[in-house]
Amino acid sequence: MTPRTISILGATGSIGASTLDLIRREGGMWREGGMWRVVALTANGNAEELARLAREFRPDIAVLGDETRLPELREALSGAGVACAGGAGALIEAASRPVDLTIAGIVGCAGLAPTMAAIEQGGTVGLANKEALVSAGEVMTAAVARNGATLLPVDSEHNAIFQCLAGNDPADVSMITLTASGGPFREWGAQQLASATPAQAVKHPNWDMGAKISVDSATMMNKGLELIEAYHLFAVGLDRLRIIIHPQSIVHSMVEYRDGSTLAQLGPSDMRVPIASVLAWPQRMDTPCTPLDLAAIGQLTFEAPDEQRFPATRLCRQAAEAGGAAAAVLNAANEVAVAAFLDGQIAFTRIAAHGEDVISAFAPPAPASLDDVLAIDREARARARLLTQAA
Repeated sequence: MTPRTISILGATGSIGASTLDLIRREGGMWREGGMWRVVALTANGNAEELARLAREFRPDIAVLGDETRLPELREALSGAGVACAGGAGALIEAASRPVDLTIAGIVGCAGLAPTMAAIEQGGTVGLANKEALVSAGEVMTAAVARNGATLLPVDSEHNAIFQCLAGNDPADVSMITLTASGGPFREWGAQQLASATPAQAVKHPNWDMGAKISVDSATMMNKGLELIEAYHLFAVGLDRLRIIIHPQSIVHSMVEYRDGSTLAQLGPSDMRVPIASVLAWPQRMDTPCTPLDLAAIGQLTFEAPDEQRFPATRLCRQAAEAGGAAAAVLNAANEVAVAAFLDGQIAFTRIAAHGEDVISAFAPPAPASLDDVLAIDREARARARLLTQAA
């Protein structure tokens, strides 16, 4: 049996851990009777965990983005027969190695260059890096077309849409609906939101996520950024994309067709479901996830989003409509504002307001390359930091 080759960018994060769990359950490595051969594993600075994974999965190379931790990684992998490297250039080199599938799970703009390097190999990329399409949408989709690459969405909402579109003509789509849990503050009033604390914001009702993405869920910025992603992934136009609140997070997204049919993808709140869809595509594979018990769930409810209390979705739609660099600016400003909120510098309600202030004052030309995107990101972050420091 010929093994399938895979590289996992961001192996120690939640996406990487879930991916490796599925590979482990599917028989592990090719040498042990499994179907996968791991080529590269990368992480930012968690040398200990990366070394543990590398000893288990024995990739050709293990890479740390934080080059200062490289001696620690080398010592931990001494005698393991795994090459070690560190730094931004090493991440790009690892992502450039030809494989059947690359899982792009590096968080933030640090993942842009490695993701682009994987795309330029013309292979299949399982995209979990939100910034790739939010900040560099036109640049990255042009690279996909130019290199004959295939993008498979890993985010649960986009993967759900991808599944609902399978075998259908996008021209027949009337509406794509992204569902949102509404976050922990869905029923809070304006006064409550103004005094929300970081501890409250990171307690997502359905998903176990990191602090930054949990705050994005609380502001609804995460769903707005996902709308921008969907705009680039699925060629139906902004007028056929919408967001609806679905507190149970059972229906992950829906596609309505012109004949009146609506297809929905349902599943447990477990990222191994969409990751398994990508790993096995165009087939299916087993997962350890507990099947849905709809009778026990009882009700699935839906409601319209409130853009007065949660203006982030409006800002994201406006950024997508504006095109050019607007989404990259908004994404960068939001990251700075979320960090400032988590550090206690600004109020919860100022997160979206800071983003709006930055995109109103900074409108650079549309990026033509990844270097342009990264330069815009740096300038937007600098402007956002000045705003948060003045708050």
